[in-house]
Amino acid sequence: MSVFDRLDAGVPLSSEERMLLESVRQLARDAIAPRAEHYDRTGEFPFDNIDKINVLGLNGVFIPEAYGGAPLSYAAYLACVRELSRACASTGAIWATNFHAIKPLIDFGTEDQRKRLLPVIAKGGLASLVITEPTAGSDATGMKTTFRPDGDAIVVNGTKTFITNGAHADLYLVFGKWSGIDDGKAAISTLVVEKGAAGLKVGREEDKMGLRASSTAGLAFDNCRVPRANLLREPGEGLKILLASLNKSRPSIAAHALGIARAAFEDAVAYINQRRQSGRRIVEFQGIQFMLADMATELAQCEAWLWYVARLVDSGATDFGIEASMLKLRASDLAMRIATDAVQLHGGYGYCKDYRVERLMRDAKITQIWEGTNQIHRQLIGRSFIRK
Repeated sequence: MSVFDRLDAGVPLSSEERMLLESVRQLARDAIAPRAEHYDRTGEFPFDNIDKINVLGLNGVFIPEAYGGAPLSYAAYLACVRELSRACASTGAIWATNFHAIKPLIDFGTEDQRKRLLPVIAKGGLASLVITEPTAGSDATGMKTTFRPDGDAIVVNGTKTFITNGAHADLYLVFGKWSGIDDGKAAISTLVVEKGAAGLKVGREEDKMGLRASSTAGLAFDNCRVPRANLLREPGEGLKILLASLNKSRPSIAAHALGIARAAFEDAVAYINQRRQSGRRIVEFQGIQFMLADMATELAQCEAWLWYVARLVDSGATDFGIEASMLKLRASDLAMRIATDAVQLHGGYGYCKDYRVERLMRDAKITQIWEGTNQIHRQLIGRSFIRK
């Protein structure tokens, strides 16, 4: 048993969760991974992967039982994200985004909202977390999208960009600013917009360097009318919802990154064990062994921190924002470094699309950018030590 097998065996999962995780691994290995290159090359949305995920009922793992789900632990969810991303980073991102967008509805929605909207996702629907705008990225509080009350409706106007699942979502969790509240942060509010809402227009889908099969679209809200019943909490409570959402979505970005890192590491190890130079396997050179040692040690330590953060969430902790930032920062930097080293260890072949490490290196890059750039996370972590 390798160090990583022992680490995986120590993840705090129930017997039911381990059975599900094994099913996810089998699906990822046998059905999703073989098609990942095709989807990367064509940029097609992987509907058949999503169908297979839905056959397993995976959307239900974060939906309460009362609304059609079969909830498991946060650790089990992160383990599933990692395994799906290990096979196809695009598919892992698509599925994880459902959690990112729906968890705030679970945590902050009314009973009526949960009854109406959560079954859509439990039955296999897709969701989008709609925050980023052309002039508001890491500083989400700079958003300009407006929510204007109009009787029993809310009228939404604005433009969003880089929205994962944007072209295919059934539910959109949209953040904007409530008209009449002058303070920018205090005006932030949260609204669920349903697919087909009048005035909601899907713009172009981005042609990306990596995660090419994951839909990343622009959205335009042109006097889009949404029932007031779809407003989460009260006007002005959106910032609290936004921060709570990011604290729980950032660890899954880390799990996504670690899935990419694990795949790159495994490909590199397999290649240098069979490739020979000067009559010796590449793995037998001391300098190469030093590279492996550094990669393996950092990967094991980062995965251990992933499960630590998972335990915090599963224990009911609410103050773990810095731990989540540390995890997202380290996991994404590590994914990029391991994928880059894997390309290096493959030599010229690593630069060619015939080998998966070329794709993994492209997929890894976005993990350093979304859910807050790593520069932002370094700032968050550093300033947490300023004494008041």
